[in-house]
Amino acid sequence: MALLRLLHKNYKLLHMAKRSETMSNFVARGAPTRQAVIRNTAARAGLLEGESERIAGRMRTALIKAAKERSGITSDTELLEYALSRVALEDTFAETLTSLRGSVSPDLDLEF
Repeated sequence: MALLRLLHKNYKLLHMAKRSETMSNFVARGAPTRQAVIRNTAARAGLLEGESERIAGRMRTALIKAAKERSGITSDTELLEYALSRVALEDTFAETLTSLRGSVSPDLDLEF
């Protein structure tokens, strides 16, 4: 739950800024990019600590090229770390919310 709050806080900051100004102005002010938010959140969650492990796989050239162009990452290792961090930190709010359906009594006075 703490990880979810941390992720939400970082994304909320990025989302609020994107609504009020262009992303280039936001980044020019030294504000975090989406990539920086993901890396920061992964680091604060302890996901970037400890021993490194080697993984290998064959990826389509077009996929690698598109991911590198979109992210601005040139290193294969950094690209994989970023992608794995995004998966590990994936927001599960929608699934959590729908799993709670029916758990609140219809008789509960919500003062509406």
